[in-house]
Amino acid sequence: MNHSLTRKLAASAKKVKADIVIKNGKIIDVFNGEIIEEDIAIQDGIIIGIGQYEGEKTIDANGKYISPGFIDGHVHIESAMVTPQQFSQVVVPNGVTTVIADPHEIANVSGKTGIQFMIDSAKNLPLNIFFMLPSCVPATPFENAGATLSANDLREFYQEDNVLGLAEVMDFPSVFHQEQMMMEKLSDAHQLGKKIDGHAAGITGDALNVYAAAGIKTDHECVTPEEANERLKRGMYVMLREGSAARDVKALLPVITERNARRCLFVTDDKHLDDLIAEGGIDYNISLSIKNGIDPITAYQMATLHAAECFGLTTKGAIAPGYEADLVFLDDLQTVKVNQVFIKGELIAEEGHCVHSSYKTDMIPSSLLDTIHINEIGLEDIQIPCPKDASANIIEIIPNKIITKHVAEKVDSENGHFQPSITMDQLKMTVIERHSSTGNIGLGIVKGFGLTSGAIASTVAHDSHNIIAIGTNDQDLLKAIDVLKAMGGGLVVVKDDEVIASLPLEISGLMTTAPFIQINERLKEIDKALFEIGFSGDFNPFLTMSFLALPVIPELKLTDLGLFQVKDFKHIEVIQ
Repeated sequence: MNHSLTRKLAASAKKVKADIVIKNGKIIDVFNGEIIEEDIAIQDGIIIGIGQYEGEKTIDANGKYISPGFIDGHVHIESAMVTPQQFSQVVVPNGVTTVIADPHEIANVSGKTGIQFMIDSAKNLPLNIFFMLPSCVPATPFENAGATLSANDLREFYQEDNVLGLAEVMDFPSVFHQEQMMMEKLSDAHQLGKKIDGHAAGITGDALNVYAAAGIKTDHECVTPEEANERLKRGMYVMLREGSAARDVKALLPVITERNARRCLFVTDDKHLDDLIAEGGIDYNISLSIKNGIDPITAYQMATLHAAECFGLTTKGAIAPGYEADLVFLDDLQTVKVNQVFIKGELIAEEGHCVHSSYKTDMIPSSLLDTIHINEIGLEDIQIPCPKDASANIIEIIPNKIITKHVAEKVDSENGHFQPSITMDQLKMTVIERHSSTGNIGLGIVKGFGLTSGAIASTVAHDSHNIIAIGTNDQDLLKAIDVLKAMGGGLVVVKDDEVIASLPLEISGLMTTAPFIQINERLKEIDKALFEIGFSGDFNPFLTMSFLALPVIPELKLTDLGLFQVKDFKHIEVIQ
């Protein structure tokens, strides 16, 4: 006999008192789209009744609104540069009780070992962390990552309780041409009844039909209402993303109607730690939507029930009998001011801080701490041959977007080589393969950062996470690269051959075990250093730079194999 179920039903029937009863709250009923004032009865972490109840313990909500816990439908925890344990302490106080994580960042560096590390680290935390398995490692054949994952490599992970399916399928050509390795991954997910996430940047019309026919049911890469409508029309879920580099929520809100909102949900995708602390996560998506005209109840539905339905989380996303007691107490519905957060009926966070701290120490495999393998790099290795009066293919960034423009401009030349120009905002960029000492060095020119001196470099470069660096001069570029190698990965800002700020990321060059408060202080130092080298933009330069190596996002990117034109899926010359 199931004694737990017996206790729940007895409490639901009011034969015995419930463990916990919450009174005097204004419940957001995500099913009917209204506010109700009833008691919430909880037994063994599960809601067993809405109505009038008595409990062994009574919690007075004092008239606060009560929402189901917020769900982030697609996030790369590694982008916050912290471990899952520290990540949970950042996002839970903001009302996020569940995330759907894709560990493809660490998988591209450290393969199966990296995935297992993330899955193991996510266990026994207050935050509910589910995983989608990386579908494209490497993302394309036009770059070199630290691992190659086949369907056979992924298969064993489906046995993990918190693995829901196959993560964003960004290699559309492999789907379109039914390439064997991709077909095996899709087939495994279908046969096991798992979910499949999408990444349909720039895909339209018949191509989108192929994508949807493959069973790919979500997309977080929409940037216009027209793109979102195309996906909704094909039965897909539209994920409205507000990350650090890609901020698309406001642009996509016009597509949402009372009739189609059920297929829309919120995600952060890639959000830096400092932005999570300063803005919040899904709570920010909700408040931003409400400020821009979305009905508040609809916004909360998108952050809860819709996300749960998208991923088949049948016990999450609502306040009703049979659902887990993941609850957010709100001082204000419009501004999403979070007061308390409960997960499975237990108070986890209050007034912006975790009151339930997990002191679990992650065991880190040694291979994850040794991931920078590059040859000695000299001045001659980073020169771009360039005759006088030449024109070049240049990557122009779009602030707060991960798409870029492909522009052609005249560039300066000195001694037969490209010379960065502060006046024209044409800086040198390089991507250096760092996994296997291949010696591959991609070189290009980037516009839009506005640096007036120095260089910046990082081992966070989506998705292969090779070393990426941008500089106003060669000396500082080389210094930044050398420092990254010595640190074992991270972020660095250099000026006049001196390091003026850095953040070591010892785990696969992507994350650190340091406490999030300490990391946030280091990020503030980096912000000051960026100001010293002339940065004055309203975007995150390190995060923006990290996406300049991702050859599945239009229009022009740079990999360790050279300048890459996404439209034609081919490498092109820098100098025309």
